[in-house]
Amino acid sequence: MEQPAVPPRPAAAPRPAAPPRPGAPDLSVTVGGLRLKNPVLVASGCFGYGREYGAFFDVGRLGGIMVKGVSLEPWPGNPPPRLAEAPAGLLNSIGLQNPGMDRFLAEELPRLRELPAAVIVNIIGRTVEEYRAVAARLEEAPGVDALEINISCPNIKEGGLSFGRSPSTAAEVVAAVRAETGLPLIVKLTPNTADVEGLARAVAAAGANALSAVNTLVGMAIDADRRRPVLSTVFGGLSGPAIKPVALACTWRAARSSGLPVIGMGGITTGRDAAEFILAGAAAVAVGTAVFVDPLAPLRVLEELEAFLVEKGVAAVADLVGAAWPERQALTAAGPAGPGAPGSSPDRAPPASAGEAPACGG
Repeated sequence: MEQPAVPPRPAAAPRPAAPPRPGAPDLSVTVGGLRLKNPVLVASGCFGYGREYGAFFDVGRLGGIMVKGVSLEPWPGNPPPRLAEAPAGLLNSIGLQNPGMDRFLAEELPRLRELPAAVIVNIIGRTVEEYRAVAARLEEAPGVDALEINISCPNIKEGGLSFGRSPSTAAEVVAAVRAETGLPLIVKLTPNTADVEGLARAVAAAGANALSAVNTLVGMAIDADRRRPVLSTVFGGLSGPAIKPVALACTWRAARSSGLPVIGMGGITTGRDAAEFILAGAAAVAVGTAVFVDPLAPLRVLEELEAFLVEKGVAAVADLVGAAWPERQALTAAGPAGPGAPGSSPDRAPPASAGEAPACGG
């Protein structure tokens, strides 16, 4: 007999922020019940647990931190070489190395919970049972505002294929996690699938509150002099500006097909990049690989996004969400915003219309 899902927690108030300057745009957003003081986050896997970047800027100025993936037990990761620079991007095969749940709760979370930014914990597992166990531990941990489910992990019961390649296996993970926690659930979509829209709809039906789009694309590098792959695992995940067009397309399609708010990510390096993702339907954005080039990138993206809103006369960033969609433009041209139009700040996007191009990542 299936266990009933844990009731959702009441939405937490946004972490405290400095009072807005007179005339400054409203940067606050709501993503799947999670209220953020601004829409700029840092992506899981690129920012660690935020410890190192505190030496460069006040991490608490961000809307939130999506921390590095946490598993039940420590994962050693893959052997080196596991990083390779690519044109306009980075290939990585870190292997989700992390110290495990006990050390995360004892050494990282107490510091994170003191920050005036939302703490979103990325969770990983090799089986559905492991995901469930991780969620159960974090449900009891004070200071966790939401969970991000990484469904790109290999499913050891299915020959190592990613949970995220199949809508049914992805939905199974989400349903299992939903049964253990009332925290907002954000599912990190993979672009390495023929049907990102079907995947988005499946996890929405299984209990996801929001999506993050997207994870890395599968890629590889070859050392022509040594006549062998550069990475020890042969293949790795490509991130950075090279994947931005794919990430934008996936954000657009995921938001329109699922009805869920989306956190857009993939190649964001400027405030204008962030604005493009929001126009495509993202309710918030996450900066990832850019921090390896410029540790101040997340703060700069936030400041540039605010300047963009001021320049364009946009009173609230929520007014920009999905404003590039054809039906939104038609509504804007017709007159004042109504339900579902720019300015109404929906927490769920309307479903996609029929007849759009083939799914991204196929």
